[in-house]
Amino acid sequence: QGKMTEKTGLCSQLTFGRYVRQGRKLGGDPKLFIQDLQFNKVPVRVYQPKATSDGRRRGIIFFHGGGWVFGSLDTYEKVCRYLSRESESVVVSVQYRLAPEHIYPAAYEDCLDATIHFMENTEHYGVDPACLIVCGDSAGGNLAAAVSQTLTDRSDLPRLRAQILIYPGLQALDFNLPSYHQNRGVPLLLRERAAFFALQYLNGHALHLQEVLEGSHIPPDIRLKYGKWVSPDNIPEKFKVRGVKPLRPTDFIAEVYETVKRFCEPNLCPLLAEDAVIQQQPESFILTCEYDVLRDDGLLYKKRLEDNGVRVTWYHLEDGFHGIISLYDYCGFSFPSGRRGLDRVVNFIKSL
Repeated sequence: QGKMTEKTGLCSQLTFGRYVRQGRKLGGDPKLFIQDLQFNKVPVRVYQPKATSDGRRRGIIFFHGGGWVFGSLDTYEKVCRYLSRESESVVVSVQYRLAPEHIYPAAYEDCLDATIHFMENTEHYGVDPACLIVCGDSAGGNLAAAVSQTLTDRSDLPRLRAQILIYPGLQALDFNLPSYHQNRGVPLLLRERAAFFALQYLNGHALHLQEVLEGSHIPPDIRLKYGKWVSPDNIPEKFKVRGVKPLRPTDFIAEVYETVKRFCEPNLCPLLAEDAVIQQQPESFILTCEYDVLRDDGLLYKKRLEDNGVRVTWYHLEDGFHGIISLYDYCGFSFPSGRRGLDRVVNFIKSL
């Protein structure tokens, strides 16, 4: 349908996609104070439980998914309300700038700026500075991991208590990991779309999509360097039983690499951060879905964190697919396993 409206010249596919995903404006919530504010010029929506609290609450900074291209405060309204109500926490939902109009590092910088502002003003929201959590799904999980890594050496700010990464996309070196093959045609995120979104965020266009999918965008020496972290060998065998065809690596194309070399920056691909940074990450919760091209990104990051002594709570939705959390109570839909995943997130928050 988006393609059809583009052909008829009514609107671009992008505008159509954003319209479909914009979510509805909801009325008030009997249990929450909700206000739209700006943190360091970044629009945010703050959810605060109305019930009185014995002490200061946990603070959750939430970054929404949508491939860095879609998504808004309204799209994730129900998810954020649920997290705030059920975990009795203050939730700050961040409206970062979207690609392709605003390319990397715009979204990352907005998320970082909003997080720092919240960290510096916790007392204003009745939040315990020792219990701050970054959380996000999909592209938001990418942003949460990047923000968490950046804050590790900020001794002037409170230390993050935890990070919650819900089917995060964490690398753009290899679109041929087992989960990319097994789930290449599974909605809501097809293999081709994953690379398309990463390129939109990086460059504002997807000119070299095919080369990136084939893997000819990364030089052999860089592939070798990061191979210890981004490799099917680090994926447990049980995840490879559904058909995986290893691809013959294609020849490296230098001019493509020139346009995408920032894929090697950890602020864009957090899986590529050095061990010294990974070791300092806070306690982590990672949710993965079996039917998701990004499953292996989550599994690889879980392994890296654990190998570096970081405590990880991992929850795998055997029957889950990419985007299932954002469909919680969406236009009358709800998937039991999505609700289960959300409840696991809430339980983790309450355990901190």
